Amino acid sequence: MPRRPMHMSDAAKAALRTALQKLRKQMQVDADFPAPVLEAAAAAAQAPSLSHKDATHLPFFTIDPPDSRDLDQAMYLERRPGGGFRVHYAIADMAAFVTPGGLLDAEANKRVETLYFPDVKVPLHPPVLSEGAASLLPNQTVPALLWQHDLDAHGTVTDSNVSRALVRSLAKLNYAGVQQDIDAGTAEESVLLLRDIGRLREDVEAERGAVSLVLPDQEVDFEGGEFRLAYRAPLGVDGWNEQLSLMTGMAAAQIMLDSGTGILRTQRKRTPDPVPGLRLIARQLGIDWPDHMSYAELIRKLEPGLQNHAAFLHEATRLFKRAEYTTFRNGAVPPSPVHASIAAPYAHCTAPMRRLVDRYSGELCAAACAGQAPPAWVLAALDGLPGRMADGKGGTADRESVDIVEAALLMKRKGETFDAAVINTDVDAPAPVSGGLAYLAEPPVMGRITSASASLVLGASVRATLDRADPEAGLNVDKILFSVP
Repeated sequence: MPRRPMHMSDAAKAALRTALQKLRKQMQVDADFPAPVLEAAAAAAQAPSLSHKDATHLPFFTIDPPDSRDLDQAMYLERRPGGGFRVHYAIADMAAFVTPGGLLDAEANKRVETLYFPDVKVPLHPPVLSEGAASLLPNQTVPALLWQHDLDAHGTVTDSNVSRALVRSLAKLNYAGVQQDIDAGTAEESVLLLRDIGRLREDVEAERGAVSLVLPDQEVDFEGGEFRLAYRAPLGVDGWNEQLSLMTGMAAAQIMLDSGTGILRTQRKRTPDPVPGLRLIARQLGIDWPDHMSYAELIRKLEPGLQNHAAFLHEATRLFKRAEYTTFRNGAVPPSPVHASIAAPYAHCTAPMRRLVDRYSGELCAAACAGQAPPAWVLAALDGLPGRMADGKGGTADRESVDIVEAALLMKRKGETFDAAVINTDVDAPAPVSGGLAYLAEPPVMGRITSASASLVLGASVRATLDRADPEAGLNVDKILFSVP
């Protein structure tokens, strides 16, 4: 499921501190790094392993939230003589700092990924690296894996390669500022090209039959003893920026497939076809979905800032099965290498400071493009990576954090009855179906729903009574529970 970004005011963080601390304790999350790991990180920050060409002449920039310091990606975009575009896309080179088999490597394999809670971030690597020496912060020379993508005038990639390079970002931009400059026509050409290339890539995506699910940001405040929840619709630049990452992930997958060794992010379509059920949900939520319009076309027309559209997008994430990691070597390419929602082979490779697997896929691509054999330490770890990544706690942190916030919105309204739509049912349960997921239009939250007597029907309107709304209910416990007669 795509991650739903959440922004919480200081007052809301204080009001939910106990629940969030309890969650981390139950998840066995330790934000602190052991002293020896911190010492190893400090030493690595001073002496990275460098075998990089000099690409500091390229005027890179980054686009991230204003308070971010763990910057994985930087870009420089230009037009090619004769038509088309060239995308220079720099990815932080964590392998330049993390010695295979060392303390930093062991700690990263233990943590697997950066965890994002509404009140705190638990990083994969010590901040001296992830927010310092390895980060693509402005005005510092940093080792990177530098991707170069050539595109034709229609946005189709004609060539991709990656090599080690020293890069230097000149500006740390933020999404809102970039969108404002592009809309006003005051952005520099390389920034303006992000819009042009991003839109072309969105068209290529649509032609491929892929589906992009962009969930709105949740903004949580606490005022006068009451929690308030609002949604912020994504900006155009959010999607254009994401297109560069997707393009790089698809290029990485193809390079690994061509080389015969790699690790892909794969996903199969759900069976039976869930679209008929989704049409019922759309009708119940007041979303116009003409019979001639495909699911992919509908998704691209939805506005994530609208509450009913956000609810549909949440349910639409269930259209595809859970993605997984698939490894292969010695030319034994997997029979199903495609990521269904992307409609192409795809690999995670653009966030090595936040996700363990990206360091390994980056190494495989760099070696393949250099005509070299994969590093022995990558091959030794390759088959165990899918299991290692499955142990990651990022999905749990995201899901439980959202549940805590939504339970807080309702915790003073126990016993009230709400108009709700049944947007999911326990399809594997025997009839009559007595459990599922309900969506409230106001406040815009979802919760578990049960029926004592009648069978729940997908897409039906119900009057649901709130039986429980407990932000501190515990890990893997339904924090919101409704019932219908």
